[in-house]
Amino acid sequence: MPIKNRFAELQPEIVAWRRDFHRHPELDYDLPRTSARVAELLRDFGCDEVVEGIGRIGVVGVIEGQGTPSDAGPRVVGLRADMDALPIREQTGAEYASSIAGKMHACGHDGHTSMLLGAAKYLCETRAFAGRAVVIFQPAEEGGAGAKAMIDDGLMERFGIEEVYGLHNMPGMPPGQIGVRRGPIMASADFFTIVITGKGGHAAKPQEVTDPVVVAAQMVLALQSIASREVDPFDPVVVSVTTINSQSEADNVIGDEVTLGGTVRAMSAATRDLSEVRLTEIAKGVGATYGAEVSVDYRRGYPVTINDATCAEHAARVAQAIAPDADLDVAPMMGAEDFSYMLEARPGTYIFLGNGDSAPLHHAKYDFCDEAIPAGASWLVGMIEDRMAIA
Repeated sequence: MPIKNRFAELQPEIVAWRRDFHRHPELDYDLPRTSARVAELLRDFGCDEVVEGIGRIGVVGVIEGQGTPSDAGPRVVGLRADMDALPIREQTGAEYASSIAGKMHACGHDGHTSMLLGAAKYLCETRAFAGRAVVIFQPAEEGGAGAKAMIDDGLMERFGIEEVYGLHNMPGMPPGQIGVRRGPIMASADFFTIVITGKGGHAAKPQEVTDPVVVAAQMVLALQSIASREVDPFDPVVVSVTTINSQSEADNVIGDEVTLGGTVRAMSAATRDLSEVRLTEIAKGVGATYGAEVSVDYRRGYPVTINDATCAEHAARVAQAIAPDADLDVAPMMGAEDFSYMLEARPGTYIFLGNGDSAPLHHAKYDFCDEAIPAGASWLVGMIEDRMAIA
């Protein structure tokens, strides 16, 4: 199951879709142009069913295979791509650069969507599988939990999905190389706000105040002990304080209040739970030591993205056929992904697809590598043909 020759023929068309999406980025759930274009193309390809408005503005296409099953494998397999862009001002200088100030496809979702459209076109042409392929075009991956919205809207039950697969481009990997991993591949993402309330006063008389800045400084360091002293070093966790804001705006005034903000990333549910408990306990403990009041608002975001071991084996087999140098134990990353919700709902696998020597994800100079399209689209098709093979 090497790279499909058909994708060499389709590549100019897929690239044209990709660059059109890139030129017209849309955010979150506000994707009227993108979702309408996706639905239009799916109908043009001849999908047996096209449903709009799943998860507010997501699009689903159904393609029925025409073969006899070779085994007792799944009869319905889902493939997912994300459609939304980011609120970033583009600096690529590409001739197809964003036409909308302050919005750009800085994470490659334009490429993900276009590869899945290419896979859908191929599957409609061939139908060389025994079952039903469900192509899922999801909104709001960038913080809006669009995957969860589609699931809550009945995605899995309505279309009978038994397994689900997806991919993300990865700068730094050679174009078209594929990385697969069993188990956790991306971290959970939680966020916190800590408010420290002391007693302000004149900076020349610190003995008369309860300085929340000093408490904040101690707290930032103390929170690092979660990763360094409380969690198994083979079970990664990152605690990052990213903002520190004092109520005071004068050099000679100690304010009453300081607010810290940040994120916690973990690669296991147990460590995620522990981190939430200990962050709260440490913050309040440091505050009590200095006589300050502390409140903690801890907000859970995307869960850990965990690949099913059996599904990862199938994904690895297809990956090796397409890219013989595929990395079958690719390093996990501490970024988060809302495909995690789909993997909580159904077994499946998420892979990385090499994007070459590009700018990093979420960077104003990032661009998706069109050279990766044949490998990515071939892997998506390969998962359908492998999991629902014809006798």
